[in-house]
Amino acid sequence: MRIIMGNKRYSSWSLRGWLAVKQSGQPFDELVVPMMTDEWWEKKADPALMPSSRVPTLWDGGTAIWESLAIIDWLADRYGQAAYWPVDGAARAFARSIAAEMHAGFTSLRSQCPMDVLASYPGYRLTDDTQKDVSRISGLWAEARREYGTNGPYLFGSFGAADMMFAPVVMRFRTYGVTLNGDAGIYQDTMCSHPWVTEWCAAAADEPADWTITSYADLAAKYV
Repeated sequence: MRIIMGNKRYSSWSLRGWLAVKQSGQPFDELVVPMMTDEWWEKKADPALMPSSRVPTLWDGGTAIWESLAIIDWLADRYGQAAYWPVDGAARAFARSIAAEMHAGFTSLRSQCPMDVLASYPGYRLTDDTQKDVSRISGLWAEARREYGTNGPYLFGSFGAADMMFAPVVMRFRTYGVTLNGDAGIYQDTMCSHPWVTEWCAAAADEPADWTITSYADLAAKYV
């Protein structure tokens, strides 16, 4: 397998797809393309590399899969549903629902707090709409932990697809100084220390300095 991704510093969707491939336990290669560069626009236009012009794109042999949820489901079909989704029906329904809600929603959080795993903005001022997104997410985390997560430290006990989908949100909360309480706060700390998340962040720190996207810092300056 081979996964095509954007910068590890910034690409939230790439993090989701990468975690999904790591969870498969299978060997894979990765290609990181620096976002907003000439190389980025060139590779996005190559259908042999990115048929949808999006990252992440997973190539499994000659089959291309894009969109993080599609990648998760492809790998779950091939390497075992239980590695990605809860076995219990009610838990699985809740996990799929919150993963889909993350995929489609929380637009204010995405817009005001783009992922930047190397930055830190304590005292960042959230808009009312972004704060509503934070409250909704923290409530979902607390409910998942309370109802379905008693057999392990992640949303549904063991690490799975829902955790993959929310991993970039955990990174956003850390970057923009969002501190949560109770079960949601404990979960946030657990995810930040997951070995694959720390591996991702270490790789982001090793990316070339000229891959920096200055517009992200310019946006943050408006709210600090």
